[in-house]
Amino acid sequence: MRRRALLALLPLAGCTGHEMSLSERNPQGFLPWSDAAPEYRIAAGDRLRVSYLLTPELNEVALVAPDGQVALRAAGRVEVAGPPVGQAEARIAQASRRFLTEPLVTLGVEEAAGSVVLVGGQVRNPGQHPLPARRGVLEAVIRAGGFDPEARLGEVVLIRRGANDLPMLRTVDLRGFVTGAGGAGDVPLLAGDIVFVPRSRIAEVNLWIDQYVNRLIPFSRSFSYSINRLPQTGGF
Repeated sequence: MRRRALLALLPLAGCTGHEMSLSERNPQGFLPWSDAAPEYRIAAGDRLRVSYLLTPELNEVALVAPDGQVALRAAGRVEVAGPPVGQAEARIAQASRRFLTEPLVTLGVEEAAGSVVLVGGQVRNPGQHPLPARRGVLEAVIRAGGFDPEARLGEVVLIRRGANDLPMLRTVDLRGFVTGAGGAGDVPLLAGDIVFVPRSRIAEVNLWIDQYVNRLIPFSRSFSYSINRLPQTGGF
């Protein structure tokens, strides 16, 4: 059960000591890769601006609490963490009907505390790291302390939420950037992305997926996790 995500992630093709060879061409259990940005998911710590078109005196800025709820004058406490902005907006509008007949609500994210990525594997400071803007995979690795000497730069794994909350997978070749040769291998990251820097042996990816992703997130085929709620830890 705990190894299911790994088995879908990697073509084992042999025993533990074999060289790793990742494939981004329709890996089992993953959607084909798309560069289209998924909708932002509201997270604990986000600062939201809630606006009422017909009753602007109820407009307010509110912080999403650690339990995923936001407290509003017109709506009370509403669970907003997890769904996209549009769904959270609908929840607030529905809850506001206790005071308003036909509430017209717009929701905006003023400050996105949930804009983080998870970086693991052969980096010096694995864990969750902030993503203040659309930065590349290489910068995420740098924020995680840089590569360990045994890192496999040519097949860095990137996992992203796709359509219907199913995950997509691709590999990124960062060798040209690290050696100074340049190239177009880097990929802009989005909030919630998972970056894994493997070693040359498949067992290391197996161990990371099993002990960290599955047990602490937990990772699932539905991609239902809240990355911002992970403990600020450097170890696996």
